[in-house]
Amino acid sequence: MTASFAIHESNEVGETTSVATDVNFGSSDTPNLTTASYPIDVGDNSYEKWERFQFTGSFNKIENLKVWKSAGNYQTDEVINTNGTTSGYSQASFATPTASGSSEATIAIPTSEPAGANMGIAGALSGSLTAVGYSDYWVLQTTSSASTEAGDGNQKTFTIKYQES
Repeated sequence: MTASFAIHESNEVGETTSVATDVNFGSSDTPNLTTASYPIDVGDNSYEKWERFQFTGSFNKIENLKVWKSAGNYQTDEVINTNGTTSGYSQASFATPTASGSSEATIAIPTSEPAGANMGIAGALSGSLTAVGYSDYWVLQTTSSASTEAGDGNQKTFTIKYQES
């Protein structure tokens, strides 16, 4: 038995969902965007990214969901914020993505593997899936300051880890 995994991105008023082939940040609420087409002005925020992890296939249980930035350097004053935390977790309800300061993505994404789950399933860090379904929302936003270098940002890698039985 093996689960299949895909990232689904939610966009627009009313929530249009697409399979995400990348998690590129930009100045538009657009899935799978090309960053050169939607640059972020220095000192501005990107639009939020509202992602969920879909698990399909045959499995008994999916649990202990962890997400972190595993590679890629930040530029000066650049931060990627998320809603993923190992304590004080609160499940996010979809809201139209914004380029204003996110009310959900308020915690700097970890840069090493968290000790425990930092993304929820079924509204809890200890939640699990026993049939095809989705994780809770993983909300992200990149921020910068007037000191951030202009031009393309550095490529980053996110690692997503979960336990499957």
